[in-house]
Amino acid sequence: MVTELIKTKKLKWGVVGLGRFVENSFLPAIKSVRKSIVVSLCSRDLNRAKELSQKFGVPNYFNNFDEFLKSDIDVVYVASANAFHYEQVIRAANAGKHIFCEKPLALNSQQAEEMVEAAKKNNVQFAVNYVHHFHPLVLKAKELLKDQKLGKLVSVQVNFNIDFPPDNNFRFKKELSGGGALRDIGTHMIDLLRFFGGEILEIDGVVDNLVYQSEVDDFASAIVKFEKGGYGYFNVSYNTRKAFNRIDILCHKGAIEIENLIGRKLIGPKLSILFEGEARKSFRRRGNKMVFVLKSIQKSFMRNEKPLVTGEDGLINLKIMEELERKCQLKNK
Repeated sequence: MVTELIKTKKLKWGVVGLGRFVENSFLPAIKSVRKSIVVSLCSRDLNRAKELSQKFGVPNYFNNFDEFLKSDIDVVYVASANAFHYEQVIRAANAGKHIFCEKPLALNSQQAEEMVEAAKKNNVQFAVNYVHHFHPLVLKAKELLKDQKLGKLVSVQVNFNIDFPPDNNFRFKKELSGGGALRDIGTHMIDLLRFFGGEILEIDGVVDNLVYQSEVDDFASAIVKFEKGGYGYFNVSYNTRKAFNRIDILCHKGAIEIENLIGRKLIGPKLSILFEGEARKSFRRRGNKMVFVLKSIQKSFMRNEKPLVTGEDGLINLKIMEELERKCQLKNK
């Protein structure tokens, strides 16, 4: 299979779960990725599959997952509600397809462990869509930390706050999502904390409903302790109409700030660096975040190589969220 993918002109994608993100972000973005093509769509609603098939020129559409897996695809992008990731990922792995899955990986870490094991057993690559992780400015910041140009890491602070009033979206139904702001956007921030600071030793914080009352949380905030030293902070919410969503990294000899990356689409992200004894340096990098993700995933899958963000990462991030939820539940008893 590896040799076949390297020789082929296109990596053939199938997409299951056809929500707004697929329509407004993924399908437009993949048209800019030269060696990838979407050839099959799958939805429980056949009319929805047909609609997007016609809109984006995708030749095949299904409402039967088994028929979808038998179509001529190399990769399955699992973009369905969180509750369906478990079954769909395992079935895709058993069918020998590489997998690109939305976050959070599953409803719980036991499911996630089985998903990771299924990918290993079937020798398929398994990536997770932590979209900020792939941005060139994030990778540059990681390079600076790795080279220890700024000295010992002190803290990393990341924030992702939006206004998302409860509606009919699956994210507000706990049996389909597993949780609210923490599970949906907090998982992105935990992933960034681990990327910059390394593995997390401890976490504590709050998960609450401050503005909107629904089955799921609209606010979460936490502090983490990194195994190798230093601390991380994150703040996420569904209840904030205006927010400075930023990444701030403080080190002994300097600091890094990334603006306009999280929760922003039209403004180019900016990385600023403060070195000891030097003037502030700033860099901008425009570009579609989803295109950056897809180009990285395409390269990994065509070479049958480990992707930048793996199923194992999704599993670790889920366990960290579960630990925070567990501690909050104990506090509320």
